[in-house]
Amino acid sequence: MDFIYILIGLAGLYFGGEGLVRGAVALAERMGVSQLIIGLTIVGMGTSAPELLVSLQAALSGKSDIALGNVVGSNTANILLILGVSALVYPISHWDRAVRRDALAAVAAAAMLYFLVQSDVIGRLAGLVMIAALAAYLWMVYSAEKKSAASKAKSEQTGPLLRRDVQPTWISVAFIVGGLVLLVIGADFLVTGAVNIARNFGVPESVIGLTIVAVGTSLPELATSITAALKKHSDVALGNVVGSNIFNILGILGITALVSPVGVDQGIAHFDMPLMGIVTLGLLA
Repeated sequence: MDFIYILIGLAGLYFGGEGLVRGAVALAERMGVSQLIIGLTIVGMGTSAPELLVSLQAALSGKSDIALGNVVGSNTANILLILGVSALVYPISHWDRAVRRDALAAVAAAAMLYFLVQSDVIGRLAGLVMIAALAAYLWMVYSAEKKSAASKAKSEQTGPLLRRDVQPTWISVAFIVGGLVLLVIGADFLVTGAVNIARNFGVPESVIGLTIVAVGTSLPELATSITAALKKHSDVALGNVVGSNIFNILGILGITALVSPVGVDQGIAHFDMPLMGIVTLGLLA
């Protein structure tokens, strides 16, 4: 039965990633915005749903300190594992130059978190500041994209109008929502099957938590980025990772801290957090 769970999970991840990327690219064309922006927002935040669910569940169970390890571990894996695998599938190139701005935002979010983990607890006020910073960042991105789109439309008025038919918005949204649902369900089935098999082989719970469960919450990002790489949509793959990392810190940790103050594990603060910072700086470079 566990192997059936794994097969269902893999199928869900495949079709979910396919639907999400197809819907996101079509929506970008319909709205006249870059694929990078859709990757940063809808795709990046949507694929972070498992991390958000895990963190909120931990906070409501009185184990909010799990949220910090979840976010830091996911951000490191997003860059080293997901972006690395995507680049192996198909070289990531010709991305929107605006991604430098977003990579800077990811570094700024990491720097903010590094400052916050110097204390023993990330409180509700810090959570509110992080959510406000996320809202400000999204508004800045939207304003810059709107200005860029207006400038592009103005320049195109001087030449022949060549606009190919694009998919209706409601179909694109249906693909995106359906894809996200399949990704979350697929990841859950895959993790459940893998955890049960590992327990049957006597693998310790701590090892299961650090490996299968940790990687499991990153499966939607991995499936989506690989699908985007196979379709040669570099902007979606790159935007997915950068957007997820920003949302993980400012959104997930911010929301979790509002629900329940997040305890800071000193091992994470002194090893995992600096590692995540170095990796994020590497992505900016």
